[in-house]
Amino acid sequence: WSIRGLRRVRGLSTVSSEEKKVIMDGNTAAAHAAYAMVEQAFIYPISPSSPMCELAAEWAAQGRKNVFGTTVNVTQMQSEGGAAGALHGVLDRGGLAATFTCSQGLLLMIPNMYIISGQLSPCVFHVTARALSKHGLSIFAEHTDVMAVRQTGWAMLVANTV
Repeated sequence: WSIRGLRRVRGLSTVSSEEKKVIMDGNTAAAHAAYAMVEQAFIYPISPSSPMCELAAEWAAQGRKNVFGTTVNVTQMQSEGGAAGALHGVLDRGGLAATFTCSQGLLLMIPNMYIISGQLSPCVFHVTARALSKHGLSIFAEHTDVMAVRQTGWAMLVANTV
């Protein structure tokens, strides 16, 4: 990992001020952050968050290590609801886990979101905001999915750039 903060977590010495800068899209940036800080990732590919799932699975298959020096266990689930349930199970046992989702997938996670927030379990859902399906074509970037879960008790951090 080339991020200065992650070097400090691993106890590595800092290098010169000439850091390598890489241009990447939001999915790639989120996948880097997620992979670095978790032990387990539960995925169910759904556009436009599929690239995050694919990157995490690819890095795990390559044996790439996270900041804890272990390879992340990436598990593809049968549905978004299954991903949220499995994630909750890992959190309940003290593990560090994350998932990637958007749109209807996020709505299927709402029951687990209430439980996870009520238990104050540390967790991150990486959400690529997308329109909810109201008709045949719902590929537009908007925030109806995120606004539908704002009452679950989760803190939300958003970015318009990477």
